Amino acid sequence: MMSRRLRMTVGFGVLLAAFVAIFAIFGSEGQNNAYQPQNEFKLDDWVPIHLGSLNLSINKAVLYLFLATAFTTWTMVWIAKRMQGRPNRVQTAVETIYDLTYANITRGNMDDSMARKWFPFVSTLFLFLLFSNLLGYIPLPTNTEEHFNVFGAHIPAFAIYAATANISIPLVLTLVVWFSYHVEGIRAKGFRKYLASWIPAGVPSAARVPLFVIEVISHFVRIISLTVRLFANILAGHLLILFMGGGLVVLLGLAAIGVVTVPVAVAFYLFEVVLIAGLQAYIFATLTAIYLGGAVAESH
Repeated sequence: MMSRRLRMTVGFGVLLAAFVAIFAIFGSEGQNNAYQPQNEFKLDDWVPIHLGSLNLSINKAVLYLFLATAFTTWTMVWIAKRMQGRPNRVQTAVETIYDLTYANITRGNMDDSMARKWFPFVSTLFLFLLFSNLLGYIPLPTNTEEHFNVFGAHIPAFAIYAATANISIPLVLTLVVWFSYHVEGIRAKGFRKYLASWIPAGVPSAARVPLFVIEVISHFVRIISLTVRLFANILAGHLLILFMGGGLVVLLGLAAIGVVTVPVAVAFYLFEVVLIAGLQAYIFATLTAIYLGGAVAESH
């Protein structure tokens, strides 16, 4: 049997030989300046709806939002109507998600009364983001830059896109969370006591004002961190898949590098689907529960 080092050497040699062979056959077409990778994320109006300067047009981002909403609603309603004493695989998966969002995310960061009140919101948020992220890795005919012909019909080319790769979606969700936990804190403690709770007990008088200013800044920074964390991770994953899956080949006009970049693209794709899609939904939902629970907590 070959050693691991020998197998790696042989594999590298095969890859290098394939690279040389493809380069010898196809050569290089030179840099392609006409191709604009950013157009993959361009939102063209499919159904124009403009109210003055307000753009409410239907585009592919709206399509992905509708799909994520439909899957979230359908999953819970469908399972609720078909609950069994001996659950099948789908019911088991949904019950696992239910237990995760209630016992781990919601109940782990709030008291009983808050958990009962906010569990529907937190669990729906988790499921919506999970479906939205996963749908972003399913190729759909949404690329209006390119078309293919099927019996005379010009169909948009297949592409991957995620609603959460558009910063406006994570921002709106973040603002809902941000205002919600402040409202809960004020309702539980009153306006003055809620603001006073931002400063830990026992802090010297001279440090109270600077510390309060820092706390105010930190609450506004949460808007940026919660938004950008979700948006940047999903966008970066799609960009890596785009460039490794063929973007670099097109930009450089060098088909030979495809033997190197395509396996990397497949690895990135599997990594994003298996880990990042679920992890980002979990992080967003967990931070939501932490902020809501912390707003009404007695201690800082």
